[in-house]
Amino acid sequence: MCKNTSVVNQSLMIVFPNAKINIGLNITARRPDGYHDLETVFYPVKIFDVLEVIEAADLSFQSSGLDIPGRPEDNLCIKGYHLLKKDFPNLPAVKIHLHKNVPIGAGLGGGSANAAFFIKLMNDKFGLALYEEGMMDYARQLGADCAFFIGNRPVFAFEKGDEFEPVNLDLSAYHIALVMPDAHVSTAEAYRGVKPAPVKETVYDLVKMPVAAWKKHIRNDFEGHIFNNHPVIRGVKASLYECGALYASMSGSGASVFGIFESKPDLGELEKTCRVFYGV
Repeated sequence: MCKNTSVVNQSLMIVFPNAKINIGLNITARRPDGYHDLETVFYPVKIFDVLEVIEAADLSFQSSGLDIPGRPEDNLCIKGYHLLKKDFPNLPAVKIHLHKNVPIGAGLGGGSANAAFFIKLMNDKFGLALYEEGMMDYARQLGADCAFFIGNRPVFAFEKGDEFEPVNLDLSAYHIALVMPDAHVSTAEAYRGVKPAPVKETVYDLVKMPVAAWKKHIRNDFEGHIFNNHPVIRGVKASLYECGALYASMSGSGASVFGIFESKPDLGELEKTCRVFYGV
């Protein structure tokens, strides 16, 4: 299981925010507030960013690694700092450096993980004495799946994706490979093409089945229209099954696709055109 691994000295702290995959994703209803009700299982995986915070005279954000779109002041870590500052006015300014490795627009929750780990880091570094539920309350204000990364354990997520029930799921005996093709799917595109509908069998129950049975029962509602818009993503999923995956699926709203294998697969052909992460 992924944990909040940190390295500490007197003035600096480094943490390693991890990604997540979605096992199943059903959009069950459109909400009056403009969001959607959904159900899914969040599972943490071992693909990491690096987040460093240093106490400083002024608040700042900089990044390296993958290019992060948007203005630095709109980054979720900066927004998280301002949320904390409202309730902890003596909170010092910090310099934030994020090395981005988790693919963006991939359905892996990378930005949400950065925000959640930032909240945990600030709580530890400056002794804010927030318990897990308190940190989750701040995280929920930043994004629907941010709160998941506070506990960072497998959960069944429902409502907007920010309410959780623990789920007994351990995939450590399998090999998970994740493939990121040259594609980007925005959240707006993903939801624009989906048709909410109630489900007969909840993902909470379906993940209790053997992994080999998931292929016939667990679906991601975004796949239909996203595969039509981005055939390359459909092709990645097909290739994972051809390489022996017991189960393969797009994660979240895409564009990454993961496969669960009994042993490490040979994805050499996919490596020619995609980023491939083994053993996640």
